[in-house]
Amino acid sequence: MRYLDAGTAKKISKIGLGTWQFGAAEWGYGEPYAERGTNAIVRRALELGVTFFDTAEIYSSGRSEEILGRALGEGRESVFVATKMFPLVPSAFVLRQRARASTRRIGTSRLDLYQVHYPNPLVSDRTLMRGMRSLQREGVIAEVGVSNYPLARWRAAEECLGGRILTNQVEYSLVHRSPERELLPFAEASDRVVIAFSPLAMGLLSGKYHGNAPPANAVRAGNPLFGPDNLARTGELIAVLREVADAHSVSPAQIALAWVIHSPAVVAIPGAASVEQLESNVAAAEIALADDEYLALREASARLGDDPAPGGLDAPESGPSVTFAVRHSLRCGRYVAKTIWRDRAHRPSGELDL
Repeated sequence: MRYLDAGTAKKISKIGLGTWQFGAAEWGYGEPYAERGTNAIVRRALELGVTFFDTAEIYSSGRSEEILGRALGEGRESVFVATKMFPLVPSAFVLRQRARASTRRIGTSRLDLYQVHYPNPLVSDRTLMRGMRSLQREGVIAEVGVSNYPLARWRAAEECLGGRILTNQVEYSLVHRSPERELLPFAEASDRVVIAFSPLAMGLLSGKYHGNAPPANAVRAGNPLFGPDNLARTGELIAVLREVADAHSVSPAQIALAWVIHSPAVVAIPGAASVEQLESNVAAAEIALADDEYLALREASARLGDDPAPGGLDAPESGPSVTFAVRHSLRCGRYVAKTIWRDRAHRPSGELDL
């Protein structure tokens, strides 16, 4: 495994594990996966040297955090655990409540990385960052991160915090390359980190959907990435991925991951439906692409244009529109509300409701 040089107390592996699917019905994995499969995946990840695990309070309304914490067990204190709060009510008081709720669910006293899941379209980050600074001073969180932030807002949030915001978690893959315009150059020049979510474009870059295998779960089936027009448009890119993969005797998905983490400022957090898929993802960290292979993939990707799937989440560098952001906030709000409702049963005596 390769590790990031980020100046953190704990090592951050270049390939991490994303846990959106832990306990999530929309992925179609079912309870056996949530109760047993996740344990096996996390245990194997630890054995393979994975140290970066990413979750969020809105993933399955807090259940992902709980499943991850149980699966890590005593190992949770030796790895770098990141979670996210959704700023539906962007106040320092709410931030403190949500951070402590996440620590309880994960089973730790300290969050290695606490991220703002999405920029609130109506309110600046001044109050939130004041709360983050307070949580850092108290030792509740180690590092601060953001997610889905354009560069200007990332830098403005740092000014409000009065210190570095280590990470920005954004969609980045061979079919979503907008972070290369501003975010990656900034991260590389400033010792910051881009966390690439959906580095395989939700599995599109595995190539298995470019044939007679339509996606079965609700998350992929409703995404324009997997529509027939886009599958046809990305056919050339898949062909180049397969050619490079054959040269290394690996899979197209592994080449796509190796491409994403080529930059020293990037870590990737693919999910895993099985131990075998996890092992494949982790092995991608050891693949060294030749310069001509890397460029061939860039060129094939560039021929797709800026947005191969209209309606996707490839947010422009200026950030998503206010209309889109408000709608997204409203959709996520129900998960936040459900998470808070579930927390009430586990709330320590005397703790206030939000």
